[in-house]
Amino acid sequence: MTEELNFRVDGMSCASCVGRVERALKKVPGVLSASVNLATGRARIGFIDGRTDFAVIAAAVAAAGYEARPLDEKAESIDSEREEREREMSGLFRDLLLAALFTIPLFLVAMAKYLPGVDNGMLSLLPQRGWMVIELILASPVQFWAGRRFYSSGWSEFKHLAPGMNSLVMLGSSAAYFYSTLALAVPQIFPEGSANTYFEAAGVIITLILLGRLMEAVARGRTSEAIKKLMRLQAKTAVVVRDGREIAVPIAEVAVGDVIQVRPGERVPLDGAVIEGKSFVDESMVSGEPLPVEKAAGAEVIGGTINRTGAFRFRVTEVGKDTLLSRIIRMVEEAQATKPAIQRFADRIAMVFVPTVMAIAGATFLLWLFLGPVPALSFAFVTAVSVLLIACPCAMGLATPTAIMVGTGRGAEMGILFRRGTALETLAKIDTVVFDKTGTLTLGRPHLTDLIALEDGARMAEGALLAAIAAAEAKSEHPIAEAILEAASQKGLELPVVEDFRAEPGYGIAAKVNGRLLQIGADRFMKKLEVSLKDAALHAEKLAEAAKTPLYAAFDGKLAAVLAVADPLKEGSREAVAVLHGLGLGVAMLTGDNRRSAEAIAESAGIDRVLAEVLPDQKAREVMRLQGEGRKVAFVGDGINDAPALAQADVGIAIGTGTDIAVEAGDVILVSGDPRGIVNAVMLSRRTLQTIRGNFFWAYAYNVSLIPLAAGALYPLFGVLLNPMLAAAAMSLSSLFVVTNSLRLRRFKPALARAGEP
Repeated sequence: MTEELNFRVDGMSCASCVGRVERALKKVPGVLSASVNLATGRARIGFIDGRTDFAVIAAAVAAAGYEARPLDEKAESIDSEREEREREMSGLFRDLLLAALFTIPLFLVAMAKYLPGVDNGMLSLLPQRGWMVIELILASPVQFWAGRRFYSSGWSEFKHLAPGMNSLVMLGSSAAYFYSTLALAVPQIFPEGSANTYFEAAGVIITLILLGRLMEAVARGRTSEAIKKLMRLQAKTAVVVRDGREIAVPIAEVAVGDVIQVRPGERVPLDGAVIEGKSFVDESMVSGEPLPVEKAAGAEVIGGTINRTGAFRFRVTEVGKDTLLSRIIRMVEEAQATKPAIQRFADRIAMVFVPTVMAIAGATFLLWLFLGPVPALSFAFVTAVSVLLIACPCAMGLATPTAIMVGTGRGAEMGILFRRGTALETLAKIDTVVFDKTGTLTLGRPHLTDLIALEDGARMAEGALLAAIAAAEAKSEHPIAEAILEAASQKGLELPVVEDFRAEPGYGIAAKVNGRLLQIGADRFMKKLEVSLKDAALHAEKLAEAAKTPLYAAFDGKLAAVLAVADPLKEGSREAVAVLHGLGLGVAMLTGDNRRSAEAIAESAGIDRVLAEVLPDQKAREVMRLQGEGRKVAFVGDGINDAPALAQADVGIAIGTGTDIAVEAGDVILVSGDPRGIVNAVMLSRRTLQTIRGNFFWAYAYNVSLIPLAAGALYPLFGVLLNPMLAAAAMSLSSLFVVTNSLRLRRFKPALARAGEP
C-alpha cells in the first residue's frame, strides 16, 4: 500500500537545490516518487507504507544540506506562509539596499581613477593607496554583511560536495576581494603591473546577484492568495431550523440532513437540495454563467453562491471537505503544489558549469605553479583568479531576471500582468490555447441581440415596441429583464405606464401597457395562451442555431415580436482566435453549455475544437487530459470555477475583469479583459524567451571563450597574461551586454492594439 507525505523544505534557492533534494529523497528506501516545489517550499513523496518515516526523510534532506519540517495542515495557515515569504523578501531588500549604498560610491571611486584629468584630481586629495583603503572600507560591508548568505550557502554546498551558483558567487567575489586586499597589503608579491585592486568587482557581483534573488523571491510570492480568497467564500455560520426554531450555528457544527434557512442577499453556506421556497441564486462565482439560476423544491444549491431574491430552505447533502467549494480549493492546492515542468535553465547548467570552472581554475593554478616562470606562485595566483573572475556568474544571474523585468514591465504597459516571471518563458512554449466561454470569449452577461416585429407588432415603430416590452419587464425580477431594460436605456426610450402586472413563474409575465394586454415569455407560455407561433418558427430556429434564447411578445393574444437574448462575443474575440491560429497554436473552447449552443459560439469565434457540457469541477481534468496528449496548454478563464484549471494549465491566463480568485490563480492577468491581449502576451513571451536565450548564449559563450585566455593560453606564444583587471572588465562587459539586450524588449510593439493603446 502506498502513502503520500507532504512537508516543508527550508534553505532552497534555485532549481539545482530542488534537484539535490529530489535525488536525496529518491535514494531513501521505500520512497517511490519525489516532487519538490521551489515556489511553495514544499515536497511531496510517495512511499510504501511502513518502509520509512519522517525522521529518515528529514535525515536525508539534512544530508543534502537543507532542513525538512513537518507540515501541520491546521497550523500551516495561509497568513503564516505569507509572513514567511515577506520576511524573506524583506531580508533580501535590506541586504540589497545596503549593498547598493556601498557599491555605487565604490564603483564611482574605482572607475574615476581611469578617467583623464579626474585621476590627477583624486591623487591631489589622497595618494593611490589611500583611495585603495577607501575601496576596501566600502567593499567590506558588501562582502561580509550583504553577501553573508552566499558564504553560508556556498560553504554548505561545498560541504555536501554539490557546488552551485552560491559557490561560484562566493568564490568569484572572494577572489576579487582577497586578491585586492593582498594587492593593497603586500603588493611586492605580485608580478610587476598586476598588483591592482578589484574591490568594485566584488561589490558589483554581490549587488547584482542579490537583485536577481529579490526578483525571484517576488516572482515566487503570493502562491497562496487564490486559495485564501476561495476560503473567504466559505460561510462562517448557517441558520439551521431545529425544533421549529431558526438558530445560527458555526458551519463546523452543521451535519448532513440539517435544514438551512437562506434569506435574500445571503450566501448559501453548504451544498444541498431545496425543500421549500423559490428564488434566483447567483452561481456565477462557481459556474461562471452570468444568469442567476431559478431554484425551487428539488433543485440543488451550492455552498458559496449568493441568493438573489426570494427565501428558501434546503436540506444539507455535503459538508466539510466534500462540498464543491472545498473540492475546488483542494484542486487549486494540488495544482499549485505540482512541480513545474520547466526548471531554470541557468541553474541546470550551473550544476555542471560551476564544478568545471573550479576544476579549470585549480588546474591552471597547479600548471603555472610547477611549469610557470619565476615567481611561479604569483603567476599561478594571478591566472587562477583571472579564471574565476572571467567565469563569474554575474551575466548568468542577470540573463533571466533582466529580460523578465523588462518583459513584464512592457507587458504591464499593454495591460498584461505576469504574476510569475516563469510564465513568460512557459507561455512562449505553449501549443494550445483553451478558452472558457462565458466572460472570456463572451461579455459574460445577457444582451438583447434581436427584436423582430411580427403581425401586430409590425404596425408599431421599433422604439415604441421595445419601450412597451421594457416597461412590462421593468416589473419583473427575472435576469433577462435586465438585458431588455438595458437595451431600452441605451436607446434613450421613455417607458409607458404599466398596469395590472402579474408574473407566471416558469412561463412569463403579463401586464397592461397603453391599455393593451402585453404577454411576454417562452414558447410554452405562448402555447398555453394559444398564440400561434407559425410565423415565428423560422426566426426562432435561426436564433437557436446561433446560440440565442428566443422569447415572444403578444398584444391582446396576437403575436407581436420575437426577441432574442444572448451572451455575445467580445470585440476582438474573432480577431484574437484568427491570429492565434496564424501563430501555429491550436485553439479550443471549454464550457458547461450544451453542445449545440457551444458549437454555435465556437463557429462564430472561428474555434474548431469544442469541449462542451463540462461540469465546474471537471475543467482542470479536461486541461490535464490535453496535457496527457503531450500538449502545452494555456487556459484562459475568469470565474471561480476556472481557478483549478488555471492552476493546472502550463500557463493560466485570467481575465482581469473576472473574479478575484481567478485572477489570483492565474499566472498572467489581462487587465482589460480584451481577448486580443492573449495574442500580445504570447508574442511578448516568445520575444522575451528569445532574448533570454541570447543572454545565456552571450553569458556562457563569451566567458567560456575567454577562460583559456584567463588561464594564460597566449603566454607561451606572445608572452601575454590576461590581467585580472581585464578579466573583471570582460565580466562587466558581459553583464552590460545582457542588460542592454534585455532593454531592447522595451521597444516591443503589440500585434493587436486597440485605439490609444501603447
